[in-house]
Amino acid sequence: MIDFILWVLQNIALAPYHLFLAITNPAAWLDWSNPESLVRFIYYGGSVEFFFVVFTTFLVITALGMAWKREILWACVRGLEWFANGIGRIVSWSGLLMVLQQVMIVFLQRIFRVAEIQLGPLGTAFVQDLSWWGEELKLYNALVVTLCVSYTFVQGGHVRVDLVYSAVKFRTKRMIDMVGSIIFMMPAIVLTYLYAWFFMWRHLVVPNPSASAELDRMLMQARVLRWNVETIGFSPNGFNAYFLFKILLVAYCVLVFLHAMSFFWRSYLEWLEGEESEGKYLDRDVMGDEAEDLEHAIHSGST
Repeated sequence: MIDFILWVLQNIALAPYHLFLAITNPAAWLDWSNPESLVRFIYYGGSVEFFFVVFTTFLVITALGMAWKREILWACVRGLEWFANGIGRIVSWSGLLMVLQQVMIVFLQRIFRVAEIQLGPLGTAFVQDLSWWGEELKLYNALVVTLCVSYTFVQGGHVRVDLVYSAVKFRTKRMIDMVGSIIFMMPAIVLTYLYAWFFMWRHLVVPNPSASAELDRMLMQARVLRWNVETIGFSPNGFNAYFLFKILLVAYCVLVFLHAMSFFWRSYLEWLEGEESEGKYLDRDVMGDEAEDLEHAIHSGST
């Protein structure tokens, strides 16, 4: 146990040094024309060093907000919630686009007997079979699920089972939120990210990177590393860009982790400032109908 604690403290102490190296040597991991730089990006994206850089940043911001100025934490909360809302409000239009495209496919296939759709923006020609466009509808659904997750959290739209939570006092609720974000939300999404990161790269490059490989071994493999983007569909003329789903899975993990930090900070600040701070700076969508807004507030637990 002591060895583990010392290992954690050592990595926290080295985190600023690793961050400084990454910032001052961007070509070492961002110059993807060099296979060794790409290998370093792949390795460090799922490494212990990267985890402790993120974790230490979270600890430093939290400590500054608790010990010095709580406005620092409120600024982080407002910024992260604005980011989540901004992405969600834009990506949520994918649902409408999905419906319109499905209607178009049905009309073209059943009424006009068209076999393919050709788009030619800016003089280019993009031609795909109707089955390709039909399978591509999954991408819109994936966009909504992965990129609107933190937006839905901010808006209070996730399903809640509040058998205990609804019966306790305000400060107890905030304590439950803080413990939940630290003990459950963050560890779960970190494990998901580690799987998703290497799962994504195994469908983008060969030889396939391994989560257990050391950096030296991966640098040796850089000599034969090449791009091999997955373009295999489930049907001969079907959608062939399933690698996008792997990228969206990584984006999902990043958004959830960022909001886990934001949720912890908001819960702490509301616990500290009392009930009058509940929903402070919270930017939630308004339906325009008082009955619908009240029903949404009840279901989201904000009233």
